[in-house]
Amino acid sequence: MKADDAGAVNLLSRQLGYPLSIEQTLQNIHAVLKSKDHTAFVAETENKIVGWIGAAQSIMLEVMPHCEINGLVTDENYRGKGVGKLLIGKVKEWAKEKGNEILSLHCNVKRTEAHLFYEHLGFKELKQQKNYVINI
Repeated sequence: MKADDAGAVNLLSRQLGYPLSIEQTLQNIHAVLKSKDHTAFVAETENKIVGWIGAAQSIMLEVMPHCEINGLVTDENYRGKGVGKLLIGKVKEWAKEKGNEILSLHCNVKRTEAHLFYEHLGFKELKQQKNYVINI
């Protein structure tokens, strides 16, 4: 992923209901690119970005260090064509290079088609949880 991808990344993110401004998407891309513990990749076909994935090294007190996918979007017109699988493969390579043995992700309970996709790739459901947020 590069800064020039901000517009396409933003449009894809909106397909999943994340309406950030292009400027904020660009700031986020810059932050990811600067971090040694984060990565992001895009998938292109015919010079068009049709998917993106973001991941980070996750270090927590209660579990082994691992890599976590923190975003994955495939254009709705390209789903079922191997784009998501390709992107996850790129993150697996990155995670292994960082010394990880585990790749995890969170997925909205409403995204049942995504659940089937992840299970098809060998991911196992670990638990269900609620996410909370507070403005500070």
